[in-house]
Amino acid sequence: MRYFIKRYHPPGTPPGTLAGPAPPGAATIRVTVYGEDGFSEEQVADPAECARFLAATRITWTHVQGPVDAALLQRLREVFKLHPLAVEDVLNSGQRPKLESYDDHLFAVMSLPVMREDQPVTEQVSLFLGHGFVLSFHPGAQDPFEPVRRRLRGGTGSMRGRGADYLVYALMDLTVDQGFPLLEELGERIEDLEEELLRNPAPETLREIHRLKRELLFLRRMLWPQREVINSMLRDGDHLIREETRLYLRDCYDHTIQIMDLLESYRDMTAGMVDVYLSSVSNRLNDVMRVLTIIATIFIPLTFITGIYGMNFGNNTKSPWAMPELNWYYGYPAILLVLLAVALLLLLFFKRKGWL
Repeated sequence: MRYFIKRYHPPGTPPGTLAGPAPPGAATIRVTVYGEDGFSEEQVADPAECARFLAATRITWTHVQGPVDAALLQRLREVFKLHPLAVEDVLNSGQRPKLESYDDHLFAVMSLPVMREDQPVTEQVSLFLGHGFVLSFHPGAQDPFEPVRRRLRGGTGSMRGRGADYLVYALMDLTVDQGFPLLEELGERIEDLEEELLRNPAPETLREIHRLKRELLFLRRMLWPQREVINSMLRDGDHLIREETRLYLRDCYDHTIQIMDLLESYRDMTAGMVDVYLSSVSNRLNDVMRVLTIIATIFIPLTFITGIYGMNFGNNTKSPWAMPELNWYYGYPAILLVLLAVALLLLLFFKRKGWL
């Protein structure tokens, strides 16, 4: 699976161009209108129908789920009067998280971390905030903002009585908080790898460590800028962000810091795991070499003794030094017992020294 996926126009294309091949699948448009006096939601087929909801005095949330093409974005841009550069960033997915301020609306790009095929990936979330409306885009197959919609549908809390800026905060907070369960799963994988490193390190373990390092580097690249997005909304939100919403945005900013702290901790742990792996392999090699050295040391005196008695001086009867024990009746078993005694004495010596 590729880590970095970016959709872009060919170099030299004029800014704000909405063109490109139609993506597979079709996008759905769901319009949610709410206020203190009620809640309603409706799925529309034509983007032009969104205009009649914008005329209402309540908050209008239009969510586009699925891959969008240039024609659909162009019609939505005309209805919501969006800047062409911002709409182009929606079409060219894979953007770095950022916040852009225009005359009468804000545009934010966020990265939604999800686990796909046991590998973390990020999906682009595009948000427009204007006077009384929110327009959101998500290219995936499932709507990630259903928990927010359930809160609005159930009428629990004071969310219906707040402005569109609070809805953008809720969507951003959900996007940021998706990083916690994903990092928790990565943390469990790191703990399993640590146990495997201490128990039985193998080449597959090293490959898994390098895979984790790439995944964490990718997540850091895509999630780190979200802290600046929230900070920019606190600092440069102007009249579209009310003071009471800034309190909640500060809490969301704190969540981004916690996620980055976890990411940095996991990166340090995986970096240290490579050293642990090399140390474990080196220690295991040392253990093998120690066993082999002990075996070789035991056989050195045994080889010396058998080498002496392997010399051909058995038939020399003229010298008293010509190995007379070669003619003993129990000479062969006696030498075997001597060899066994030497081996046992060496093993006992190694045991007392703590080398075994």
